Amino acid sequence: MIRSPRFSGRLAGAILSSILAAALLAPAPSSAHEYKIGAIEIGHPWSRAMPTGARTGAGYLVLSNKGTESDRLVAISSPVAEQVQIHDMAIKDGVMTMRRIEDGLPIPAGAEARLAPGGLHLMLLGVKQPFQEGQMVPLELTFEKAGAVEVQLKVDAMGAKGEHSAHAQ
Repeated sequence: MIRSPRFSGRLAGAILSSILAAALLAPAPSSAHEYKIGAIEIGHPWSRAMPTGARTGAGYLVLSNKGTESDRLVAISSPVAEQVQIHDMAIKDGVMTMRRIEDGLPIPAGAEARLAPGGLHLMLLGVKQPFQEGQMVPLELTFEKAGAVEVQLKVDAMGAKGEHSAHAQ
């Protein structure tokens, strides 16, 4: 086989130019794990790894309403769980209580709703397979005004407290 040094150089240059152009045109990966729909920003959705055999998981995130009108998280679903509900956990007089938030979660204009361990959180019920560290768990959040958005819960270690997030407690 005969090679032309000029052809090889031009071909290599064209390939390199194509690679550089693709790199410049590709969307930059987000360093933060965040989403946005309408005036609602969803900050770092995450969960914890679950023990073998567990069928209930939890999800945490921060919902910030950057708009001038209140909105409400009215529905959550996931293909990996039979149901996803909003729950509130509290400890009063040494007794832990948990209750389901029935009518959605209000997010006032200019405010945020923080879902974190020890308070408001998402309960994923009837989980098909326990979450494993490093996994991404798909969720669809539906807001009364902003609409629906798909997000991913990043699964951290079993005892994680969410310190890695700028939105952690």
